[in-house]
Amino acid sequence: MSSQDSQPDMKLFWGCFIALITTAFAFITRAFLVNAESFWPSTFGLDQVQAQELFGAGIWPFAISIIVFSLIIDNIGYRVAMIFSFVCYALYALLAFQAYGIVMAEGLKGDELKIAQSLAYDRLYWGSVILGLGNGTVEAFINPVVATMFKKDKTKWLNILHAGWPGGLVIGGILTIYLGAEAAEDWRILIYLMAIPAVIYLVMLMNARFPVNERVESGTSYKEMLAEFGYFGALLSAYLIFRQLGMVFGWEENFVYFITLASAAAYGVYCGSLGRPLIIFMCLIMIPLATTELGTDGAISGLMEEPMKAAGYNGLWVLIYTSAIMMVLRFWFAGPIVSKLGPLGLLATSAVLAIAGLYLLSSATSLTMIFVFATLYGFGKTFFWPTTLGVVSEQCPKGGALTLNAIAGIGMLAVGILGGPVIGKMTEDSIKASVEAATSAETYDSISNDSTYFLGDYTAVDGDKVAGLAEKEQEEIKESIQSGKQGSLANVAIFPFFMLVCYIALILYFKNKGGYKPVEL
Repeated sequence: MSSQDSQPDMKLFWGCFIALITTAFAFITRAFLVNAESFWPSTFGLDQVQAQELFGAGIWPFAISIIVFSLIIDNIGYRVAMIFSFVCYALYALLAFQAYGIVMAEGLKGDELKIAQSLAYDRLYWGSVILGLGNGTVEAFINPVVATMFKKDKTKWLNILHAGWPGGLVIGGILTIYLGAEAAEDWRILIYLMAIPAVIYLVMLMNARFPVNERVESGTSYKEMLAEFGYFGALLSAYLIFRQLGMVFGWEENFVYFITLASAAAYGVYCGSLGRPLIIFMCLIMIPLATTELGTDGAISGLMEEPMKAAGYNGLWVLIYTSAIMMVLRFWFAGPIVSKLGPLGLLATSAVLAIAGLYLLSSATSLTMIFVFATLYGFGKTFFWPTTLGVVSEQCPKGGALTLNAIAGIGMLAVGILGGPVIGKMTEDSIKASVEAATSAETYDSISNDSTYFLGDYTAVDGDKVAGLAEKEQEEIKESIQSGKQGSLANVAIFPFFMLVCYIALILYFKNKGGYKPVEL
């Protein structure tokens, strides 16, 4: 693979593809175990806050590890990173099995059971953190490997590679539903399910011949790679990393700012660069992009899940349906579409579809229309993530694994720290307007509480206060709350609208330079 003319090793590509499927299996099985009341919540005595903390423990390490590993992966090698990811999956399984054994010991009840559940929760929490590290490490090695294998066609093959994520959600979701009865008896079967693709990719990649990254092969130095990202890239990623760690471990805000500025300054002094403007611009676009793709999925799934359950179907079919759209489009149609529209044209078109889908979903009433508009939105969001990785890799190859993976990590962190809370604020504002329009401002004030988040103050509906109302008034309030939740999607469309403006600016920028052309080292 060191020669420019070498043919790509497709066994290596498919090994990377199955590794990404493993991350999807891990995601969907944990989502099922955490959210289904009869599984982890009842087994370990979890309330809703603890359940979501447990779920989040598998998310934030993903983003941090993909950035950190990108700094060292060319030195330690792709094979070491691959083995590390498998070890993380194995440790997660071991800790989950230990947690099961602790709470399933005979004769536990009362205080003894609570103590056992607390001990088991600790096993699950740190197992989830380790799992997140493993998932992030998978992304850290598969993205640069595939970008290097297909130097002439990066955007197409990164899209095909990332069909593995929705593909894994589809397969894993169907298997999870199919094994539901067996899992109710013993949820460890879902952990074994994740082990299947993990073992397959380990066997496929253990003796594979990994390529030398094009950045290394071309002689571009490590310092030059860091310079592509530069001070401003380091400042953004450091803030998101330390802000996330601060939220988890309770660090003071001033300490977060101090360590962010100190680490970014040291990075900037060492590499002697503020960063390439294009990279910084793409990093900033990634924040609303990740919010659009990941942040709104829960809201849209929530809209579709209720009528699905009323029709007698498992709510997981919602995720399977939207994931199937992404899988098919990325796997079979990415090449022809990229060839026709170009990467930036595809991103701009996707933004238009996402705007239309979100806006129309905000007022859809029937199950049929919800599915139709969710499909439109699904088409829009499909190509955002992998095409952005393709653009970064094609335009900034000197950045190697760092710029390619750091932008993905920034997106993952941004949606949790920034995008998610902002969408929550938009939703609460929309609920307020809906309730006040249906009743009165005084009624809303009587069922809401004042609160704050990192951008300021907001008001939110208090479920206990709603429950205390008369039954008739309760029904009216609940209808207006649901209407407000759905209506907030029209406001969320501001994110892809901002992205569309940015993509048009990039199209004009490259047109002024003679057209979009991948940079080759």
